[in-house]
Amino acid sequence: MGGNSKSPCASCKLLRRRCSKDCIFAPYFPSDDPHKFAVVHKVFGASNVSKMLQELPVQQRADAVSSLVYEANARVRDPVYGCVGAISYLQNQVSELQMLLDVAQAEMLCIQMQHMHEPVMPLPAFQIDPDHNNLPQYLNLASSSSNLM
Repeated sequence: MGGNSKSPCASCKLLRRRCSKDCIFAPYFPSDDPHKFAVVHKVFGASNVSKMLQELPVQQRADAVSSLVYEANARVRDPVYGCVGAISYLQNQVSELQMLLDVAQAEMLCIQMQHMHEPVMPLPAFQIDPDHNNLPQYLNLASSSSNLM
C-alpha cells in the first residue's frame, strides 16, 4: 500500500482505488494529509498529475508536488490569477518599497549637501585641567549634586 501497509495514500483513498506498492502518489500524498491531494486533484486532475510525475526524474518529484500544491492552493484562493496574483502583489510591494527607499536616500543626500555648504564653526580650544576646578558652572557636577540634596 504505497509504502504504508496500514492505509492507502491520500490519492487512492480519495479516488477509492487500491493503493499498490508502486503507487506514484504514495510518497508525496500520505494518508494523514488528505487535503493536500484533494486540492491538487481539484485543480489539475489526478491523471494530469500522474503524467507529470512520471515524466520527471524521481529526485525532482517532491519539489514538483510541493509546487503543484502551492499553485493549487493559490488557484483555489484566487481562481482568476492564482499564484500570479500573489507574485504581482509582491512585485508591486517591492516597487513601492524601492520608491520609498529612493526618496529616503534623496532626502539624506539633500541633508548631507546642506551640511556641506554650511560654514564650519571652529570648535573652541579647551585646555585640560587635571584638577577639574575650572569647569563651567553647569558642568561642575560635584557642587551641583550637593545642592540637590
